[in-house]
Amino acid sequence: MKENWFSKFTPFQGDIEKTPVAMNEYLPAGQSIVLGLQHTFAMFGATVLAPLLMGFDPSLTILLSGIGTILFFLITGGRVPSYLGGSFAFIGAVIAVTGYTGSGLNPNIGIALGAIVVCGIFYALMGLLVMKTGSQWMENLLPPVVAGAIIMIVGLNLAPGAIKAVSGNEFDTWMALLTAMCIGGVAVFTSGMLRRLLLLVGLIVSYLVYFVLANMMGMGKPIDFSSVSNAAWFGLPTLYQPEFQMNAILLILPIAFILIAENLAHFKVVSEMTGKNITPYMGRAFLADGVCTSMSGAVGGTGLTTYAENIGVMAATRIYSTVVFVIAGIVAIILGLSPKFGALISTLPVAILTGTSMIVFGLIVIAGAKIWIENKVDFTQNGNIIVASVTVIMGAGNYSIMVGGLDLGGITTATFAGIILNLIFNRAKQKQNQIVADVVPEKT
Repeated sequence: MKENWFSKFTPFQGDIEKTPVAMNEYLPAGQSIVLGLQHTFAMFGATVLAPLLMGFDPSLTILLSGIGTILFFLITGGRVPSYLGGSFAFIGAVIAVTGYTGSGLNPNIGIALGAIVVCGIFYALMGLLVMKTGSQWMENLLPPVVAGAIIMIVGLNLAPGAIKAVSGNEFDTWMALLTAMCIGGVAVFTSGMLRRLLLLVGLIVSYLVYFVLANMMGMGKPIDFSSVSNAAWFGLPTLYQPEFQMNAILLILPIAFILIAENLAHFKVVSEMTGKNITPYMGRAFLADGVCTSMSGAVGGTGLTTYAENIGVMAATRIYSTVVFVIAGIVAIILGLSPKFGALISTLPVAILTGTSMIVFGLIVIAGAKIWIENKVDFTQNGNIIVASVTVIMGAGNYSIMVGGLDLGGITTATFAGIILNLIFNRAKQKQNQIVADVVPEKT
């Protein structure tokens, strides 16, 4: 019998303190709203920081992340618990194609938006293909050794630019370090949901410290609040029009493979966490991510992706209800429609953004390493050593290849290098694994 597109939702009947809430269950309205708020705030650090680092409007990205999260729920039929936030994977390529200097609105935002739209379309097409053919070939194309390396290079490639932003200014240099310490303190010395909100809480604490040191004591450039006082409480954010340039498209389109690698890892984690195999819905998730990324880029937002922060929230609460994410999306839409809120976000000093970047980009690198560890990648195998080392160094060093006069950029070059090197140097191992899979009967 053909499966219904939407999951059949039922009210939760157990003890919320003792029993996990399944993906197709829902809680009373009051509890669901609180949990939705929790997921929205958990995504704040990423969804605010990503657009700021690319010169995009954070309010618009928050609004689009809310719309995208609801679309994701509809496209996946409510079968995959996830919130779509601004993706860090696009930062390096966007900066490369636009020449963004790190302050204010990106003057060449349209070039990046056109490429983000095309990247989303490609990602969506990959989703349709996976829906038709299954996900095994995709997992073979991006095994853990490749997926881990690809994710790592995003953080490593971005690190030099983040540090450069505060070089030459002693106050900003120390303030960036203090920001990293504030976030680290929340991560290490707190517990529960406070720890899950480490980016948001750390940003607030460091912002207050900066205000005291700069605005009150005159030790640095003071924060200017004039834009906040002049902004309206409610209103539509400014939309931007994409421009399509081949060079930018070729640089940003391969980011889809990074998003796929991230999603493959997330699917495995959520399946283990919930005790339910959600791999059959991977194609729907890819399709949803791609559609939402294109939707976002078409009007001025960043690319969108699923996030580990929300997986962390689910792990802490053991509440996996996908209905909660719809509420989180609605909350994000409301916040995104407040120009005053957006103006306040835009007052974040460069030093605080740099300090936050130290943590965020480092977490991306560690996330790649975790994929190697959790999947027990065997680095006694020379094939794995070559694939990982060459990919990581190419990405970190921004090694770029020219193709027909087009500069592919470090992340794109390293991504393709990792995939191709794995196909060459680990081909014998892949054939051996396939023979074993064909000979050994599957356990039931």
